[in-house]
Amino acid sequence: MPKAYVFTRYGGPETEALVDVDRPRPGPGQVLVAVRAAGVNPVDWKQRTGYRRPGESGERIFPAVFGNEVAGVVVETGADVTGFAPGDEVFGNTAAGGYAEYALLATGITAAKPAALSFPDAATLPVAAATAYDGVHQLGLPAGATLLVTGAGGGVGVAVVQIARALGLRVVGVASEGKKELLESLGAVHVTSGPGWAERARLAAPDGVDGVFDLVGGEVLHEAAGLPADRAALITAGAPAEEVERLGGARVARARNAEVLRAVADLVVRGELDPHVTRTYPLEQADRALREVEDGHARGKVVIVTGTEI
Repeated sequence: MPKAYVFTRYGGPETEALVDVDRPRPGPGQVLVAVRAAGVNPVDWKQRTGYRRPGESGERIFPAVFGNEVAGVVVETGADVTGFAPGDEVFGNTAAGGYAEYALLATGITAAKPAALSFPDAATLPVAAATAYDGVHQLGLPAGATLLVTGAGGGVGVAVVQIARALGLRVVGVASEGKKELLESLGAVHVTSGPGWAERARLAAPDGVDGVFDLVGGEVLHEAAGLPADRAALITAGAPAEEVERLGGARVARARNAEVLRAVADLVVRGELDPHVTRTYPLEQADRALREVEDGHARGKVVIVTGTEI
């Protein structure tokens, strides 16, 4: 039987297990893919604790498979599916988890994988890169403007920096000292996170900050709200909508469509976006992959790989 990495109830790492599961069957508008790579994101472990993404409703069915983004090969299509056929290499957002040998994808948020794009790189795009793309375009800052990014050293942050730089923005990235070299290599001005970071950011951007892309939330978001002249230019993917709206800003408005997936894949192929896959783990070590992200030690993206066709 196929294997999948699941959580059996809400809680901590003790709820996780690698188990045998039935091979999924695609429903209308879905494709079944043999997973070649699955991206690992903070939202994965947060969902294990009971977190729901904006717009999610209904009770989760246990055991629940981890993972929200994969790349793989179509093996079966559901009813009313056009544009995809068995053998196609694709990537997209999962319908019911992706840390598995097989996963279901909804065709509306699935795209063909360019031949020049590896499976591991493709698997990082539907969550982190697409969130970054949506947010940067939501802000709509003109070339030459200054964008401040909190949590700039993580998977989404690294993508934000690169997409913003490709659009001609000046970027100030707030992250730990250990991520200074990475951010500077991407063309960002690094500001060390921790107490006093906002004042350091003001010194790094003496002409002011035109927009803020927050990926941390909490106290960091509240401090960041005081930086842009117009709080409408404050967006977050790290805090609930009601929290940022009280500060005058907004959540990142996710498009969640194939058009955005194709756009970010094109950025990678053109060399304007490097997903920075820094570590890969086999499915049998999914626990180690998730711990690296949950503990905050990941630099760039962590990916789970399955099979041999990578």
